[in-house]
This record gives sequence, structure tokens and C-alpha cells, in this order.
Amino acid sequence: MAELAKGNAIELANSSAIDEEAERSWSGSEIAAILLMIFGEDEAADILSRLRPGEVQSLGAAMLAISNVSEEDVNFVFDRFVQQARSRTPIGYRAHHQITAIMDKALGPGRAANMLTRIAPHQSRSDLNHLHRLLDWMSADEIARMIADEHPQMMAVILSFLEPETAGDVLQQLPEDLQEDVIFRIATMGDIGAQAIADIEALISRHTQKPAASIAQKTGGTNEAAAIMNNVEKPAELRIIKALLKRDKTLARKIEEQMFVFADLIELDDKALGTVLRSINNAVLVLAIKGADAALAARMFGCMSKRAAQSIEDDIAEMGPVSKDEVAAAQKQVVDQARALADEGVILLGGQSREFV
Repeated sequence: MAELAKGNAIELANSSAIDEEAERSWSGSEIAAILLMIFGEDEAADILSRLRPGEVQSLGAAMLAISNVSEEDVNFVFDRFVQQARSRTPIGYRAHHQITAIMDKALGPGRAANMLTRIAPHQSRSDLNHLHRLLDWMSADEIARMIADEHPQMMAVILSFLEPETAGDVLQQLPEDLQEDVIFRIATMGDIGAQAIADIEALISRHTQKPAASIAQKTGGTNEAAAIMNNVEKPAELRIIKALLKRDKTLARKIEEQMFVFADLIELDDKALGTVLRSINNAVLVLAIKGADAALAARMFGCMSKRAAQSIEDDIAEMGPVSKDEVAAAQKQVVDQARALADEGVILLGGQSREFV
């Protein structure tokens, strides 16, 4: 039951919203902060240890900011906690740990690990989240130092579990002659074997002084490689892609295609998006926008003159059904043009930066 209580408290700590009540103005973070301050130090510390750095910062700020908490406020927090607790049962909390212990006793650690990998190839999300939390508390510099002497495959596995921005930063700190190989391994990665899992656990444990959770998860892939590549500087991007083209042209092209897709146009600033749109034939633009989601279409219309936007809207309204292939081809032309403009230095795409002197 203690785990159930902590689980509900963690859910409240992670919550950014609260049911609206006229007489209450507490935010989700403030409610969680009050609850933590009511708990004993050990219980509160245990809950905080399970949160991500950003969540701890937000909750810590709320704990420092709250004041004038009345008895009525405390009762409200308890009511909220009890209401949430009533909808939960202890079953499910720490279920994976219990199952692992049972399997270990029945089959022995080695056979149990193999069995769990077969019956739960995408093992408990709590285990995976624990690994992410361990890495979240490490800076890109620390991670780069941690894997500096490891095999490129280990580097690839670790990077595949990081947020793309962090992974891009770590990748650029690796030796240049290894960067292409690491991206290649991420893009072609499949299931992680039992020995690799053990190696990852040992590596993280040595550097964090914390036990790492068991993981068995298919990771990597060209999407992950592309996301990381989107967060490296342009010179490194060009060098890595060039090396990948020599190694595996098909794979390199696939990564390139996934590095910037049509939906990513919404991330461009107005000037860059307007530049792209003005360079596209109207017939292509009509098809591309017809298949765009509402938010992106609105951004595109907002970056055109009123006359041009009205003309395209009229063309779309008069157009009958079109095939998805036609829309995809038109959107690909827009993306290709955006990439070409970026290569010429006319615009900047996501993850790129320009140095000024």
C-alpha cells in the first residue's frame, strides 16, 4: 500500500492541471508541493527521486513559493489525494519487480532473464523510464565522457535512449571518425541482446553509482538517427551524411528524408517559410496545402499575401478529391525546395545554426 500511496503522490507531482473549483486557485504543482511538505522527509525524498530534473525544479519552485496554507487548503489537498487513491489498487505498482523475483526463484537468474525477454520484449515502461531518468540527470558532457572509451555499438545504444537534442550534443563530442559509424549503428539497430543489456547496466551503474533497471527494448532506427542528426551543426551534418553515402547510399538517403519532413515546416520562422512558399509553383502548393493539417495550413496562409492566400484557398475549395500519392509528391517537392534553400544558406532548418563574425 505504501507503493500505491507514493504512486498517487507521484501522479499528482507530475500533474500540471487541477479540477476547477471556484474557491480554489492552487495549481497542480502547488498541490503536489503541499502534499510533499506534509509527508516526512524520507517519503518526500523518495518521490522526488523518481521525477525528472525539470519536474523536480518545477516542484521545488512551488514548494518555495507557497505560503499562507490554511487548514482548509490542507484538507482540500488530502481530499484530492484520497479521491485519486480510491481509483487505484496496489496491483500494478512494482509488478515487474515482483514478477522478476518470482521468475528468478523458479528458474534461476539466467533462465529467468531469457524468459522475461521472450515474453516481454518491450519490457515494463517503468523500467525504461527509470533508465531515461538516470540519463536525464547527466549532462551531455558527462555522457560523452562516460562512453568515450566504449565500443561504437555501446555509444549508439546509449545515444538512442537520449533526447535528440542531448544525443546531438553528445555525438559532436565524439571523435569525428566515429560519428558516422555511430549514426549508422543507430539507424540499423534492432533488438538489444542480453549481454548488451548487462553491459549498459554496468556502465551506467559505474558512472552514476545507482543500480540501473533492466531493459529489453527495440530501439534506434533511421527515425532516431535523423532526430539526432537534426541536432548537430551543419558542418558535422554534411560530413556525416557524406560518409554515410559512401557506406550505404540507400540508408543515408532515408535518414536525409526523415531529417526534415513536410510537417516540420511549421517550425520555420515566418520569413523562412515565406521564402520557401514563394519559390514553389502554385499548382504544387495547392496540392501540398490541401493535404496539410489545419495548423500548418494556417501558418502557410499567414506567410503569404492576402491575395495569394485567397487564390490558393479558392483553388483548394474548387478542387475535387485527389489521391494521397499526389499530395505526398507535392509535399515532397516543397520539402526538397526547403532543403535546397537551406543548403544554399538562404534559410535555416531545425537544428541548424549560423555563426556570425
